[in-house]
Amino acid sequence: MKIGESIEEYFSRTLSIANKMSSHGETVTQSMLVEKILRSLTSRFNYVACSIEESNDTTTVTVDELHSSLLVQEQRMKSQKEEQEQILKVSHGGRGYSGSGDNSYGRGRGRGRG
Repeated sequence: MKIGESIEEYFSRTLSIANKMSSHGETVTQSMLVEKILRSLTSRFNYVACSIEESNDTTTVTVDELHSSLLVQEQRMKSQKEEQEQILKVSHGGRGYSGSGDNSYGRGRGRGRG
C-alpha cells in the first residue's frame, strides 16, 4: 500500500493484480489475498491488522469482509482527524494558527491592552 492511498484504491489495485495472476494460471486463494493485504498495509493500519489477525482466523476471513472492516476503520480515522482539526480551529478562535512563529497570531483584533 502506498502512503496516502485509500483503502478503495489499494483494494482495486490489489484485486486487479490478483486477477491478472489468476488469468496467467496462478492459484490465488482468498486466504492468500487476505494475508498479503494485511501484511502490506501502511503503518497507520498496524493496530487494525493486528486486531483482525488476533480476533479472526485469517483463513476464514474473506476479502470482502476485510475490505469492509478496513473501510470502516479508514472512515473512523478520517472523522477523528476532522474532529481534531475542528477542535484546533475552535481553540484558536478560528484563526487558522499555523504555528509558523511569525508573531502575527492575534494581531489586528480589538483595541489592544493599554
